[in-house]
Amino acid sequence: MDVPTIESVDGEVFPIEKARKMAQRFFYFGFAFLPWLWFTSVWLFWHEFRGRPGADPEIKKYTRWSAIGFAFATIIFLPWFLLYIIAGDTVLDPYTYYILDATRLNQPQIILLKEGTDTSQGKPQLISNINACMAVADTVRTTLGPRGMDKLIHNDRGVTISNDGATIMKLLEIVHPAAKSLVDVSLAQDAEVGDGTTSVVILAGEFLKEAKPFVEEGVHPRSIIKAYRMACEIAVSKIKELSISLEGKGAAEKIDLLKKCAQTTLNSKLVSGEKEFFAQMVVDAVSSLDPELVDLKMIGIKKVQGGGLRDSFLVDGVAFKKTFSYAGFEQQPKYFDNPKLLLLNIELELKSERENAEIRLDDPAAYQSIVDAEWNIIYEKLDSCIRSGAQIVLSRLAIGDLATQYFADHGVFCAGRVEPGDMERVMKATGARVQTTVNGLTLDSAKGVLGTCATFEERQVGAERYNLFKGCPQARTATIVLRGGSEQFIDEADRSLHDAICIVRRALKHAEIVPGGGAIEMEISRHLREAALKQTSKAQLFIKAFAKALEVIPRQLCSNAGFDATDVLNKLRQKHALADGSGRNFGVDVNTGGVVDTYDAFVWEPSLVKLNAIASATEAACLILSVDETVRNPKSEDPQNSQPARGGGGRGRGGGRGRGMRR
Repeated sequence: MDVPTIESVDGEVFPIEKARKMAQRFFYFGFAFLPWLWFTSVWLFWHEFRGRPGADPEIKKYTRWSAIGFAFATIIFLPWFLLYIIAGDTVLDPYTYYILDATRLNQPQIILLKEGTDTSQGKPQLISNINACMAVADTVRTTLGPRGMDKLIHNDRGVTISNDGATIMKLLEIVHPAAKSLVDVSLAQDAEVGDGTTSVVILAGEFLKEAKPFVEEGVHPRSIIKAYRMACEIAVSKIKELSISLEGKGAAEKIDLLKKCAQTTLNSKLVSGEKEFFAQMVVDAVSSLDPELVDLKMIGIKKVQGGGLRDSFLVDGVAFKKTFSYAGFEQQPKYFDNPKLLLLNIELELKSERENAEIRLDDPAAYQSIVDAEWNIIYEKLDSCIRSGAQIVLSRLAIGDLATQYFADHGVFCAGRVEPGDMERVMKATGARVQTTVNGLTLDSAKGVLGTCATFEERQVGAERYNLFKGCPQARTATIVLRGGSEQFIDEADRSLHDAICIVRRALKHAEIVPGGGAIEMEISRHLREAALKQTSKAQLFIKAFAKALEVIPRQLCSNAGFDATDVLNKLRQKHALADGSGRNFGVDVNTGGVVDTYDAFVWEPSLVKLNAIASATEAACLILSVDETVRNPKSEDPQNSQPARGGGGRGRGGGRGRGMRR
């Protein structure tokens, strides 16, 4: 049998026998000290109580201490002495291992992490991460569905009222390192698809909730991760099998189907009361884009406070707010039919003198020639613009008061400091090309660079004035002008339309849909339960847990609508268990509290939303389950300590003090 050993500082093997001998020496010393202490105590008592003539008077001072010593020797050492005689070296074992532990504590510390670094690992850390993610999911859980509630978030940037999952997650400013992964997956869902941001967070939280009991019972997380990924592959393949393609439909029928998808998205938004009005607007806006690219940047959304939602309108072209203007702007025409547009990226104003500039002149008359040269340059630029035949001049840079009055005198409309996004959309819609110089610009040379549109007008919208370019021949852009009572309401309407635009865009590029209202989740859940029975390992339990987690979508839809989730889910399970498959499209009816064929009810969603949501939620859950240790340095989060170190130290990673780790 091997003798327990420990390695000392200098590499010497320190056996347990050596520790036992050290303990024996300690006891031998005690046993040798015991008779002396006892004899001294008895001698002091003898001189005190007998009162011999030769006794020293100072001895009386030590009478109390002699009594304590006598008691200590009798109570402590005598029992251990008797036990040692009876049991032998077994009595020394506690002291032996104490010496071994003391030897370990004297080992040198290996510095790996900075001072103040906190490390948490093992099962408690994994459970803590799961609880944090479940808390985040509970935050947005009540916003799901057409009857979901809104969240009011007040921070240093103002007040935001929204039920959009990505917006809420972004504004919450979550600091927990594991829970931040749910924020990332929500933002990724918003960027990739545009909708389903709340669903992906709820699904990820539910996957972790179902995995938590297994982790607490000691199941290795890798077993759960493997089964979850297997279940995800089965679910994705089933969604593709159940998808209904829109290819081969006529143009009118396809537009009608896209409107149904947009209405499903707007059902859960603040503008659900006007979903038909905005669904038509969204479909028209997306249809006006380049069908090959379908670039969302080409759809502008302008927000004008005041009026009602029905006062919102779509511009088949470009609309932007009137830019800053100088005196003479009101004298310019505000309406054109078939105008020519000139787009510039140059300044049309007199430059102010440079500070501390110095010009030495021999002749005072030369000063006037310098001033005239500057005016001649600006006038030459303005004359070139007029000679080009343009009736509207737009520039990304400033157009000064001189140029504004000059254009007004020649019946030309101008606008300076136009936003780059608006300028790009004007260029795409009208076919104009942005010019960086006007030198040599004539009527003939400008034919290839000027753009055109059917009509241009400046219209009063609420308290603002907007420039509208309509009927553009190369229109690959559109602008939605939103109206509303309050700023928060318009902002939420903007986010709602953004989700609807993304959904229609995805449905246009990937023309496959699935029934909504929790129908697809219930059907996948049933399919996974059947697939789990084919597994003979522990994966069967984990796949069933995955299937159960998918039911959170219809369950939460019922809860948010105020219905009995248990009753509705039982009805859905009965429908989806039909052998002929006639109930696979049944989902939650939030209007009556029952079940309904959501495909016939036109509650549709692009299959890409569900595919991306389930895949992203599964990966997020697997990521959390794979983390068993968190290393956190609070000092690194302090902005004062986060500045990069200056060169010259050269100590590298191993320098400085830090937290030690036992070997």
